[in-house]
Amino acid sequence: MQNIPSVDLRDFLSDDPKRKQKFVNEIGSAFEDIGFVALKGHFLDDQLVDELYGEIRNLFALPLETKRSYEIPGIGGQRGYISFGTEHAKGRKEGDLKEFWHFGQYVSEGSKYAAEYPENVEVKELPRFNVAGKEAYQMLEKTGVYVLRALAIHLGLDEFYFDKYAKDGNSILRPIHYPPITSEPANAIRAAAHGDINLITLLMGAQGKGLQVQNHDGEWIDAIAEPDELVINVGDMLSRHTNNKLKSTIHQVVNPPRELWGTSRYSIPFFMHPVSDMKLDCLENCIDAENPKKFEDIRAGDYLYERLVDLGLIKK
Repeated sequence: MQNIPSVDLRDFLSDDPKRKQKFVNEIGSAFEDIGFVALKGHFLDDQLVDELYGEIRNLFALPLETKRSYEIPGIGGQRGYISFGTEHAKGRKEGDLKEFWHFGQYVSEGSKYAAEYPENVEVKELPRFNVAGKEAYQMLEKTGVYVLRALAIHLGLDEFYFDKYAKDGNSILRPIHYPPITSEPANAIRAAAHGDINLITLLMGAQGKGLQVQNHDGEWIDAIAEPDELVINVGDMLSRHTNNKLKSTIHQVVNPPRELWGTSRYSIPFFMHPVSDMKLDCLENCIDAENPKKFEDIRAGDYLYERLVDLGLIKK
């Protein structure tokens, strides 16, 4: 059973203005209401998804000392391997029960942002891991651009408003491994309740129970996608920029029932970030007498830095 609204990107990509507007209305309404949708018709094909999941399983099955050789100090965990328990939700001390990897932007030639980003880390033991990761990154980014175009129309902006901020943006593809649970966790879950930092998140791997979304009544509901769907949600940057018109929804990944403790869970979120100098100031057309300005002005890069400190990835 579908727990969050389902939309089809092929409606937006069609030559039929009514279908295009239908998609805009559906995703806009969902993002104003609960902040999540399940999306069909994206640019990832099944073969690429299967290959990437296979390579991710191979990566996390490598010996710990091999994985740790790809943990790069001094870059706030923005590329390469991040070991188990390193990251925690804002306001929590307990580390999440996960290890993960970060692919970053493949900047266009001559981009002024090239110097801002660390190099992607190559796993020499698994050459196809790097190839599949890059392909998935670029297809998810392409999907995200069209979603942002639909949201721009919904917000009364030019359709291509977000394009200049998304191009060469500081986006991250994060394959995650939630290992088997071997003993009763002490006040820790696989991913504690949190909101995402970025503009939008596109998630592969929400086909089983685990991901939960908090609705307006404070109730946790399961977010379960069909095999051909991505789960997409609003991040805090987009929520700020729209003066909370589009909702960044709190979500979590809960521990499985005890009989499934011996199983791993894998998921692959793509965190779509803008370029660092994008102003996240509240849009004028999202401010009125009933909705006064809720957030201070800030640039995306400064906001990201603050949040990485909160998550424990950057040590002050």
